[in-house]
Amino acid sequence: MAYKDLRDFIRVLEEQGELKRITVEVDPDLEIAEIADRMMKSGGPALLFENVKGSKIPLVINLFGSQKRMNLALEVDNIDIIGQRILDIIEPEMPSNLIQKIKMLPKLKRLADFIPKTVTRAPCQEVVNTESPSLDALPILKSWPDDGGKFITFPLVFTKNPNSGIRNCGMYRMHVYDETTTGMHWHIHKHGAKHYRVSEGNDAPLPVAVALGGDPAVIYSATAPLPDDVDEMMFAGFLRGACVEMVKCKTIDLEVPANADIVLEGYVNPSERRTEGPFGDHTGYYSLKAKYPVFHITAITMRKEPVYPCTIVGKPAMEDCFMGKATERIFLPLLRKTLPEIVDINLPLEGIFHNFIFISIDKCYPGQAQKVMHAVWGTGQMMFIKFVVILDKHVNIQDLSEVIWRIGNNVDPKRDITVVKGPVDALDHVSELPHLGAKMGIDATKKGPSDGHFREWPDDIVMPDWIKNLVDSKWKEYGF
Repeated sequence: MAYKDLRDFIRVLEEQGELKRITVEVDPDLEIAEIADRMMKSGGPALLFENVKGSKIPLVINLFGSQKRMNLALEVDNIDIIGQRILDIIEPEMPSNLIQKIKMLPKLKRLADFIPKTVTRAPCQEVVNTESPSLDALPILKSWPDDGGKFITFPLVFTKNPNSGIRNCGMYRMHVYDETTTGMHWHIHKHGAKHYRVSEGNDAPLPVAVALGGDPAVIYSATAPLPDDVDEMMFAGFLRGACVEMVKCKTIDLEVPANADIVLEGYVNPSERRTEGPFGDHTGYYSLKAKYPVFHITAITMRKEPVYPCTIVGKPAMEDCFMGKATERIFLPLLRKTLPEIVDINLPLEGIFHNFIFISIDKCYPGQAQKVMHAVWGTGQMMFIKFVVILDKHVNIQDLSEVIWRIGNNVDPKRDITVVKGPVDALDHVSELPHLGAKMGIDATKKGPSDGHFREWPDDIVMPDWIKNLVDSKWKEYGF
């Protein structure tokens, strides 16, 4: 059953022993971040800070920081189930008779159930401030000592394409400049940035709404790598099994989730830029200062008793790693539809989800590894991946030790390395130019004559099953 709101999720986490309340006063300037960093890296619980210095609003962090909490957030026992549910929706069998057509009706009804629904009254508008809105009331964190200031780190940023009216919701950090303005960290490749470019072309301000909180499926959906013009709120409805209720903002022509805790309404002006950053980022380094659009707040609405959700990022493993691993499992079945030879993928935490991807394939012909590399670089946000490593289907690519061992033993650098030029993540600080750099594909599959390898390829060292079974049966006799 879908969560009603963030408090409903917090209640479940507490019942499951996955949340700790902290009642002593804590400072949002570095202190909370240090506590959260220790909890995230040690596999600790979500934290609800009830007494944040300078604010009356409680703060929750590390909501998604474990596999168990991700499962609870998306209400599944195994994240892989969601990918199969997606396939069930997009691959309906063509009905050949009346009985089959009737059997498809429930599936069609489920699709209708996911469409966002507009309501006129909403919890997120119990308190409305259009006269003197101020961010000073919120317990916004400064996460790392050299950050350029305080940052809103878990915002659901809503925009519409000014020409088509199609909605987008993304998660982009927001550097707080003062009580009514922030930076809007739209990378050039992101959908929000696309909407802003259209608005600049029209020489008109772009309305923007920022929702904080709400149910966990809605929060996660803002991070999902959906195709252009696919509504994240429709996807959230699919995840939660019920439509997302939306309400129209008070001062701008946008809708936001009705069950959000806090909503910031405002706009960005064409051609207005301001220095944003530095910011201690998920790369483990500070992302550098740069010019970004400026968000002007025209209203703040909220619940009577809101909770402020946030996160911190830094050297892995952090909370965002578990959200990223969920994305890996959810979208694997869709990737297989394009590349059916793929057996499994692993975006390792150490690769911060755009530096490394390990892919096992059912190799059938020479050059297949290179074909998969280039297909990956041509697929959505995977265009940013710096190192694509292709391995054979029997390799356990979830075992980093085995992957490194296979690369060392299976790769001839002259033959098996492919270097290409293309777009790189905006946070990549090593490329010669911003947003453009080199990427490497590594073919770590077994080679034969068709690959130009005419020497004998040795077998792996593996003990036969009969001796393993014998030793298993006598293990206690050995005194172990």
